Amino acid sequence: MTKRFWRNTVLIAILIVTTSVWIIDYWVTSSTRAQIYTDIPAMPKNKVGLLLGTSKYLSNGGINPYYQYRINAAVALFNAGKISFILVSGDNSAVNYNEPERMKRDLVARGIPGERVFLDHAGFRTLDSILRCKDVFGENNFTIISQPFHNERALFIANRKGISAVAYNAKDVEGQNGFKVLFREKLARVRMLFDLLLNTQPKYFGPRIIIG
Repeated sequence: MTKRFWRNTVLIAILIVTTSVWIIDYWVTSSTRAQIYTDIPAMPKNKVGLLLGTSKYLSNGGINPYYQYRINAAVALFNAGKISFILVSGDNSAVNYNEPERMKRDLVARGIPGERVFLDHAGFRTLDSILRCKDVFGENNFTIISQPFHNERALFIANRKGISAVAYNAKDVEGQNGFKVLFREKLARVRMLFDLLLNTQPKYFGPRIIIG
């Protein structure tokens, strides 16, 4: 076969992959738009706000703005009476790394009563966080709290799993760091679709925990 044939084959493959990624990305965004809020007074009330975890610190030692903005959003929703409890779901896969505990400390430092904050230590992925909120913590109606791109993916999962959820957008991050995260998000949405098609389950479930 000629070099031209292989070149054209590669170009067609790249076009197919790029188009597929774009279609999935558009599908996720367009299908969840009506469930996402940026205006707190317009939001419906829910018993639980599911705060999706992330690392507090960047590799350079600075505060991760995604983290800080999510904390701010959760505090604002709680103080406005739009949620009564906060379920912090994040990674606790290492002895010295505990996203939920750290986020709870910062929430309490901002005035949220400790007894109103529940911890999900097995929220290793967004899929895990959403399904565990339903199957472990018994909540089928809740408010997701994260950045816009993350909320869209989380809601897409919730919708396909029969969960009634809305989301509140924490402030987004602009600049180079924001661009890198958005690029990774495109690939994360493709993986999410495969997870849904394969009915992938959380790494852990565990005993039922009642909130409230």
